[in-house]
Amino acid sequence: MATLRDIRHRISAVKNTAKITSAMKMVAAAKLRRAQEAIMAARPYTLKLSEILSNLAEASDEDFFHPLLRKPKTVKSIAVVVVSSDRGLCGSFNANLLKAAAYHIEKSLPSQIPGVKVSVLPIGKRAVSFFSKRSTPVIQEFPDIFAKLDFSTAFEVASIISDGFINEKYDKVEIFGNEFKSIIKQEVKYHSLLPLEKSKTEHKVHHEGEMNNDYIFEPSRGEIMNELLPKFLNIQIWTALLDSNAAEQAARMMAMDNATTNARDLIKALQLQYNKARQASITKEMLEIVGGAEALRK
Repeated sequence: MATLRDIRHRISAVKNTAKITSAMKMVAAAKLRRAQEAIMAARPYTLKLSEILSNLAEASDEDFFHPLLRKPKTVKSIAVVVVSSDRGLCGSFNANLLKAAAYHIEKSLPSQIPGVKVSVLPIGKRAVSFFSKRSTPVIQEFPDIFAKLDFSTAFEVASIISDGFINEKYDKVEIFGNEFKSIIKQEVKYHSLLPLEKSKTEHKVHHEGEMNNDYIFEPSRGEIMNELLPKFLNIQIWTALLDSNAAEQAARMMAMDNATTNARDLIKALQLQYNKARQASITKEMLEIVGGAEALRK
């Protein structure tokens, strides 16, 4: 049975832990506000750029070809970008992502496309550490990028995957990451980056009620695509990094809030245990005194 001193030391240790988790929660909340503002500002631009490129891809021009729109008849090699965090203490944020990515890379893709070669490009220290211990070939590692998140990282990643796709080293490029939904909800998402897929949205309707499928390009369609496609890849990667950063801070804030709550509950339970043990000790001493007095009286 624990002594009163042991219980006091444990209460003190849990109180110190509660102070740390509470401070980490406040730090994560401050970082979340900035990260949330950044992703909310980037999403409209990303969606509009994607819509423009999809419309350009749908426009009929048999003479036009761009290497980033190449759609191979058979997929022999796939590159998968996995965006995790650099740090832990954020609940199941990294565990769910890495588990889903590993299953997709090692089980799902080989079963869907027999003989396919899958390579991974891990972003974030946790993804780098995870895939360094597995058999999947690693294209290039990007650890420790979220301490000072910069657009140059997205530009470098986009350059690597676009060069590999243009040189036919990869027939398809996908990206895995956590999408920020709300403070209490983050979802693991993956989608295809290359080749560019056609939009599923309908064209806008004219005031006369007729569909407009004819486009006039100024400058030429090729010049527009050559300019926008690299920007599209850059902003797709950048949005994924911003999403992951916001989702990480939200997950850490909730994890630290739960840890603080659990620590306070544990302190209450330990305090009750301490009071019971102290009362039992006092009762035992009183019984010994009464017993000794009774013996002396007799």
